[in-house]
Amino acid sequence: MIDGNESLLKLAELFKILGDPTRLKIVEMCVNHIAETMGMGQSAISHQLRVLRQARLVTYRKEGKTAYYSLNDDHVDGLVRMGMDHVSHQ
Repeated sequence: MIDGNESLLKLAELFKILGDPTRLKIVEMCVNHIAETMGMGQSAISHQLRVLRQARLVTYRKEGKTAYYSLNDDHVDGLVRMGMDHVSHQ
């Protein structure tokens, strides 16, 4: 299924990034409401979004000074959904 140590390291890093509850909340929320809903400061949200962007888990587009974030692709959405299904399965 996965070949080579490099692929395993990349997969482990991906799960490490997705292992942060704040980041998971961010990818599940509308970005316009992230700071308000989570009660976090702008710099803390910016840091988490930067980590998600660097891992290519989210993408963004700008309209004026406002940035709109979304999941990068269906693979990321599926990964999050499968993880949630797994942890809620009894």
